[in-house]
Amino acid sequence: MPSSPAGPFTLTSGLIVALPLTVAIVLLVTAKLIQRDVEPAAVGAGTTPAPAGGRRVPVWPGWLAAGSMAGAFVLALVQLFSLLASSGASRSVTVHLFEWMHVGGFNAGVNLLVDPLSTVMCLVVTGVGTLIFLYSIGYMAADDRFATYFGYFALFAASMLLLVLAENLPLMYVGWEGVGLCSYLLIGFWFTRDIAANAAKKAFIVNRIGDFAFLIGIFVAFVTFGGVTFGQINAGAGAAGSGILTVFALLMFAGATGKSAQIPLYVWLPDAMEGPTPVSALIHAATMVTAGVYVVARLSPVFSASTAALEVVGWIGAVTALWAALMACTAYDIKRVLAYSTVSQIGYMFLAEGVRSYSYGIFHLVTHAFFKALLFLGAGAVMHAMSDQIDMRRMGGLRRKMPITALTFLVGTLAISGIVPFSGFFSKDAILSAAWADGSYALWAIGLVTAGLTAFYMFRLYFSIFEGTARSAEVDHAHDAPKLMVVPLGVLAVGAFAGGLFNLPGLTSLEHWLGPVLGGVKDLAGGTAVLFALISLVVSVAGILVARFLYGATGSQERRERLYPRWAFLVNASRSKFYVDELYGRAIVLPGKSMSAFFADAVDPRFFDGLVNGTGWGIARTAEGSRRLQSGFVRNYAALFLIGVVVISGLLVLGVTIS
Repeated sequence: MPSSPAGPFTLTSGLIVALPLTVAIVLLVTAKLIQRDVEPAAVGAGTTPAPAGGRRVPVWPGWLAAGSMAGAFVLALVQLFSLLASSGASRSVTVHLFEWMHVGGFNAGVNLLVDPLSTVMCLVVTGVGTLIFLYSIGYMAADDRFATYFGYFALFAASMLLLVLAENLPLMYVGWEGVGLCSYLLIGFWFTRDIAANAAKKAFIVNRIGDFAFLIGIFVAFVTFGGVTFGQINAGAGAAGSGILTVFALLMFAGATGKSAQIPLYVWLPDAMEGPTPVSALIHAATMVTAGVYVVARLSPVFSASTAALEVVGWIGAVTALWAALMACTAYDIKRVLAYSTVSQIGYMFLAEGVRSYSYGIFHLVTHAFFKALLFLGAGAVMHAMSDQIDMRRMGGLRRKMPITALTFLVGTLAISGIVPFSGFFSKDAILSAAWADGSYALWAIGLVTAGLTAFYMFRLYFSIFEGTARSAEVDHAHDAPKLMVVPLGVLAVGAFAGGLFNLPGLTSLEHWLGPVLGGVKDLAGGTAVLFALISLVVSVAGILVARFLYGATGSQERRERLYPRWAFLVNASRSKFYVDELYGRAIVLPGKSMSAFFADAVDPRFFDGLVNGTGWGIARTAEGSRRLQSGFVRNYAALFLIGVVVISGLLVLGVTIS
């Protein structure tokens, strides 16, 4: 890494992590005191009234946490403008805070890397995160564990910020495990519900698989590159052997598939919806699931030097995008539809990275942060108005009851569907164009089909929730969310609409900004670029029209009933998540339980307990026999002493005689 003077970055980069971390520590240490006199509220308190008795839930912890995120966002902006004022190598600065590990040739300090890529990620995490924090103040206002919730929330943000600012793999791993821990705590926040507790455990265990691969990758990096800083690793990528380079890249990507919920480790994310809705927004839009995309981008020279690893990244991303989109097309749980869409959109980002268009992957990460946070918070507003109802079949007609929520949700739906001029059009089209320009025609075709499916399932969701007639009594009492929840929706809607401006042609576009870190991209130009943009737009519009035909127009119910018998097998398989959970259960979980039971019931008591108990029994028997020698009579001890003296004297005399 260039040894440019740290200047203002020493203060800004450290405080970006320290602000939410300090608030997290304060809230978690004092949470029980803050919540001491608050009467317990019902599970899912985001939609319940404040406690009738006792003391009302104090909301200042929420404002404190949101303030720390807003402060971190301001510092990230200062960092951005400082980098803009610099040029060339000075746009990559390593800030050394203190020594951490130094053993022999192994050295890893608490060093933060400030460059265009980490700055973009900081802005996404803190900017979108601040809006989610503000929304949470209103959504969780009646929860009796309000302070604990925001302590976890702030710790989650601090861990993600450490992850993206880390200058070396071990420090990144601290943030990596931090977001894993916080996801467990937040997904299972309402742990008195078994389904939430089980979802938290599932997320934690599945992520351990990827995390183990990541940890092994750190050791491989040290052996291969002689260090664990990103500067050492990326600089040594060209000289490393192709075999070991591919092994290292695939270990890193295995970790990424866990955190970013890609095949085969995607199964935890749909179940993670059991946590509070703002948690889903934070995980899906600003923090955890983007970590894998960031790691591949950060190690882009390594992946670019390994064609085999890039092939794996591109194909896993494309297949995951299509696979998750198919499941989203039939789900009725509004949050689960959005969860599948996240898995699919993250797949798009990996597809971009698989064709060496790393900056386009980050571009889609930025636009996705806007519209996915908007969609999840919109879903939360609907649940807030519908007494926690999540089944879209019991909704309908909410546009008239919730006009602001409906409008902002429509903006997010148009953005994720890739409709011009919304942000998703620009980032998704860039990825598809890059795939074609790279000659990866199969990946382009999969991405194009997925774009049509995305438009279909998202407008299926929109029509089912907001259009048509009411299908339950809850709709009659629905209303728009409080201002504290509506304002973040409005700001995110602006981002979802105008986010494409970040990468319009120009000197300050995101692609040019990230170029020194991530390199250039292959792209289509001129009339060819326009043609392929029109193709993707037509496919997306076709998906919307099909969704309207089956869910938003008169007689749509009858049309679905006529079509169902023809597609029953595919629809049922999709609703059953293609039986992957059952497959994992029979192939991995049940054998694992059987093996555990065998060791617990047979090996442990018979071998290990037998070994320990046998050792104790042997010592006891030896002691029992030995204690017979202890009579307690002095004359016996004197006699034994005399016999010993005689025996030893005799041996000495005999030895002298023989010699």
